[in-house]
Amino acid sequence: MNTFAEMVLPQPTTTYLIPKTVIPNTVIPSTLLHDEEHSAIARALKGDLDAFNELVIKYQNLAYGIAFRLLQSREAASDAVQDSFIKAFRSLATFKNGSFKSWLARIVVNTCYDALRANRRVRWEEITDEPTYDLYAEGGANAAYQIADKRESPQEFVERMELGARIELGLRALPERQRLVVMLYDIYGYSYEEICEITNLPAGTVKSSISRARLRLRNFLLEQPELLPMQLLNLRRN
Repeated sequence: MNTFAEMVLPQPTTTYLIPKTVIPNTVIPSTLLHDEEHSAIARALKGDLDAFNELVIKYQNLAYGIAFRLLQSREAASDAVQDSFIKAFRSLATFKNGSFKSWLARIVVNTCYDALRANRRVRWEEITDEPTYDLYAEGGANAAYQIADKRESPQEFVERMELGARIELGLRALPERQRLVVMLYDIYGYSYEEICEITNLPAGTVKSSISRARLRLRNFLLEQPELLPMQLLNLRRN
């Protein structure tokens, strides 16, 4: 299993748009900005709040997914995402025309770790044999786990939901570092180099942590083989 597609994950219940009172006094960097995303960044640096909120809308689900999987609490994740976007807006002049997605992820990860360090007694959502949220109602019509392929039968949909929920439980059981790097690599598609930049970890540590996390997840999933696709079961037999 190379990727964890279509995860079952609570969706953010709010839009993290930045209020106009947070506009910083800053100047646009001298580097050339070419694509639409960088154009939005350039306009935001000139004081166009609507331009930055275009980036908020584009990346809020990614930011919330990272925060929720690290903090395992809807409320804590929502607070971390809001804080992260405000931090990103205030420090936008430090962005150096690289990957905004990676730059933002690093802010989200650091904000989450700050929250964990500040309050290790945060109320974690109870981990049970089943997710504590409604798989079919949470997130509305645009949720990632809604039926996207008309060829998918109701039974296949239910099986995919059950497997997604099982994977989420497996992710929750991982140590923080392993959960973070395998999430960034296998769920959100960051490269090794980008993960090193986001986490400030050396490449060898990133690769070994991903390998260990995958092994632990595989063993966790094999405890309920009836939920697994045939290719993963074949790995077990080999």
